[in-house]
Amino acid sequence: MILKIRVRGGGREELNSREEREESSAIIPRRLSPQGSITAPITALMRIPLTQLSHSNHSLEGNFGRISVSQGSMTLPKSSSRGTERLTRMLAPRGVDVEPPPAGLQLEFQTLFTTEALQFLSDLCSTFQPEVDRVLKLRTLRKVQLDLTGELPGFREDTAHIRNDPTWRVSPVPSRLQCRHVDIGDLSPCDTHRFIQGLKSKAQGIQVDFDDGNCPTYYNQIKGIYNVYQAVRNQFHAAPPISQAPVLMLRPRAWNMVEHNMMVNGREIPGPLFDFGLLMFHNAKLLLENQSGPFFYLSKVESHLEAKLWNQIFLWTEDKLDLPVGSIKATVLIECVLASFEMEEILYELRDHSAGLNCGIWDYSASFVNKLGHRADFLLPDRSKYVNMEKRFLRSYMDLLVKTCHRRGALATGGMAALLLPRDKQSVLYKTIVTTVTRLKLLEIQAGVDGFMVYDMDLIEPMQKLFQLHSQGKNQLQQLRDDLTVSPEDLLTMPAGGVTLYGLKYNIAVGVLFIEAWLSGRGHFFYKGQVEDSATAEISRSQVWQWIRHQVKLEDDGRTVTRGLVRSLVQGMLDDLRAATHCQTQRDEERLTTALSIFLEVVQKSDFPEFLTTYLYLDHTFLSSQCLHEERVDEGHYKARL
Repeated sequence: MILKIRVRGGGREELNSREEREESSAIIPRRLSPQGSITAPITALMRIPLTQLSHSNHSLEGNFGRISVSQGSMTLPKSSSRGTERLTRMLAPRGVDVEPPPAGLQLEFQTLFTTEALQFLSDLCSTFQPEVDRVLKLRTLRKVQLDLTGELPGFREDTAHIRNDPTWRVSPVPSRLQCRHVDIGDLSPCDTHRFIQGLKSKAQGIQVDFDDGNCPTYYNQIKGIYNVYQAVRNQFHAAPPISQAPVLMLRPRAWNMVEHNMMVNGREIPGPLFDFGLLMFHNAKLLLENQSGPFFYLSKVESHLEAKLWNQIFLWTEDKLDLPVGSIKATVLIECVLASFEMEEILYELRDHSAGLNCGIWDYSASFVNKLGHRADFLLPDRSKYVNMEKRFLRSYMDLLVKTCHRRGALATGGMAALLLPRDKQSVLYKTIVTTVTRLKLLEIQAGVDGFMVYDMDLIEPMQKLFQLHSQGKNQLQQLRDDLTVSPEDLLTMPAGGVTLYGLKYNIAVGVLFIEAWLSGRGHFFYKGQVEDSATAEISRSQVWQWIRHQVKLEDDGRTVTRGLVRSLVQGMLDDLRAATHCQTQRDEERLTTALSIFLEVVQKSDFPEFLTTYLYLDHTFLSSQCLHEERVDEGHYKARL
C-alpha cells in the first residue's frame, strides 16, 4: 500500500509521473534533517511505500501537523483532527471509508488500523457481505412463514440425515479448552481494570464480550480490541503471560449489528466482521503460538446456515492468515428457540471449528416472544416468579444441548450467574448468595454441563470447588444421556403462572436502566444485587410488550396491563430510577427522560422490534447522544462516540 502525502513549502511543485506512481520505490524529499524530519523547501507530492519506511525513523512536517514514522507504523498528530482525518482516509484502501479515531485513542487507532489490516477487513467484508445479507433475509422469511402458517418450530426433515448419522464427531479441542469449568462472563474489554483483573484470576476462561455486556461505541470497540492486542503481547505487566492467563473467549457482536464507523464499497460493514477481522488479523498467530487461541463465542446464531457461514469465514481467514485449518475454535450460544431444533446441524457445520454449544436463560426465553409472542399460547409468565432453569421448556433445552454435544464429542456449557457478592464475606447475605448460586449451578453440573460462567470473580473458586466435588476430570463428556428423549412439545411448553406487580415494575426498571446505560456508553449495569445486560433487558422489554399485547391481568389486584398502566407506573418509579442512575446533573436527568421515552416507545410498538440493541444502535437519539460524551476520557467513564 502506498501512502500519499503533500508537504507544504515554497517554490515549485514536483509531481510523480504515471510511471513513477506505479513504481514501488519511494520518492524521497530532497533534504532530511539529522533527526530524520522531512524539511523539503518545495511542495512535493510524495508516494511512500510503508514497507520502505520500516527500516528507519522519520517524521513528516506538513499540513497534517507532525507525523512520525517508526518501524512501518504512523504516529498521528494529537491536536489536528482535520489532518488526522485526512491522513486516515489516505491510509484506507480503495473502497474503504473509516472514521478517524475518537479523541484520546490516536495510538490505539494507529496500531489497529494499519493499511494491511484495513485491506484485510475490506477483503473479508467484500467476500461475505452477500452471504450475510442472505442469512438475514432468511431469518425474516422464517419469521413470516411462522406468522402466516401458524406452524410451530420443529426438527427439520431436510437435515434428518445429519441427526440420524451416528458416526460423525467434532474435531477435538486444544488442551487449554478441555477444561471449561468456570469462565468470567460479560467482561467488556474496554474496561481495562476489570479486564486485567480477569487475566489475573483463576478462571479457566474469560468471555471477552463485545456483544451483550458491551455498548459498541466506536471508543469502546477500539479500546476493547486494543486491550486484547496488549494482553496477547503480554503488555499488561500486572497480568500473567497469555499462555498462563485464562483463555480469551472472544465474543464479537451478533449479525444484527452493523459498524457505523467503517464502510466498504459504500455500505456500513457487519459489526461481527469488524470485531472478528481486527481480532484475528492482529492476534491469531500469537494466540496460536501460545496454544491459547484463537477461540470465540458466537452470539445469536439462529440456524445451521448461519453456522455454515461462520465456518466459511473461518476457513477463508485461516487461508488468508496462513493458519492451519481448524485453528479457530468457537462456542455457539444457543439463544434462539429456532436454533434449539438445529443444534446437531450447527455442530455439524462447524465440526472442524467447534468448541461446543452454550445454553443461557434470558436471551433464549426472550426469543419465544420474538418469534411466537403474538400467540396467546406462548404467553410467558412473570420471570421473577415463574421462569427458571427448572421449568420444563428450559430444562429440556439444557438437557438436549448436553445430550447433543456429548454425543458428538463437543463441550456443553451453561449460562452466567449474575448475582453479586457483598464485600463482607462474614455477612448473612454473602452466605445466602453463595448458597443460591451453588444450588442453581449444581443443577447444571448434574445435568452434565462441562462449565458455566460467573460475573463476580469472587465466585470463581467456590464454583470450581463445586465442579471438583460433583464431577470427575476436566469435563463430563462421558455423560452421554442416552436415556434422555426431548420432544418438540418439551421445548415449546410454556410454564404456568401469571404476572405480578413486582415483576412488571422490575421489568420496567431493567429495561429503562439498560437504555440509560447505553446512552451513557455502558453495556451493563448493577441493580438489586446483580448485573444486568442486554440479555436481561431483552427479556424485560419483551415481557412488558407481550403483557400489553395480550392484556394480561395482575395477580395482585386484577388490573389489566395496558400502556396507560405502564406509563403511570413509570411516573411512580421516577425517584427510584433517579437513585439507581445516580442522577446529579441536568444532563443526567435528560438522559434518563430519553431512556424512559424510548422504553415506552418500544413496548407499545405494533410490530415487536426484533432486537433492542439494534433498535437503540440505529436510533437517531442514541447516535446524536454520543457527542455529549467526547470529553469523558478517564477510565471510569467510557467514551461513547459512535
